[in-house]
Amino acid sequence: QSYIDDGGWQDDTTLAAAYISWGGYAYYDADKAEAAHDNFKERLARIDLTIQNQDNREHDILDSDDYYQFEGGLIAAIRSQKGSNPEAYHMDHANIDKLKLRTLSQEIGRVVYGRASNPKWIKSIKKHGVKGAFEIAATLDYLFAFAATSHMVKNAHFDSLFEAYITDDDTVKFLQDYNPDAYQDILNRFDEAITRNLWQPWRNDVQQQLRDRLKKS
Repeated sequence: QSYIDDGGWQDDTTLAAAYISWGGYAYYDADKAEAAHDNFKERLARIDLTIQNQDNREHDILDSDDYYQFEGGLIAAIRSQKGSNPEAYHMDHANIDKLKLRTLSQEIGRVVYGRASNPKWIKSIKKHGVKGAFEIAATLDYLFAFAATSHMVKNAHFDSLFEAYITDDDTVKFLQDYNPDAYQDILNRFDEAITRNLWQPWRNDVQQQLRDRLKKS
């Protein structure tokens, strides 16, 4: 998480190395662990498919950093050892009588369009003032992190949040009035997504627009 938050990563291999470094331990009992990074790398190189189970609808993959750290981090680690992405799925167990299996990209899209860029959600979150503005910024942060780790975020997902957060004058005013730091973070995060080639906006003037807004903020 710290790499994503402070921008202290060169490329996705940095993120993969952090996941392997922190996760490459074998646990034998409650209080004994040994470093097993080489074994961990061997196992990662043999993984073809990942799946994340979610058993409730109280939150989604873009309102908590846990999902991108574990789900996205694992995918990045596998890619660093295999040279290619595994297939990645997200299983919805909220209703055990109607299990829903989606690809990770489909799940991201479902959240982007159903919640994160939905005018109804944006209107409701504005009622929370400073915290609401923070939640908008955090949603973009988590999308960015999934793009950096999983490579399964589409340009259209970023486009949708950009249209909802930056081209809507009422939302911009809300961010500026209630949490100008969050507004600047949003501008910086969109700009970083373009600079790191995680997002290619459908409009050619988007990055210049972002940088013009940053000068004024």
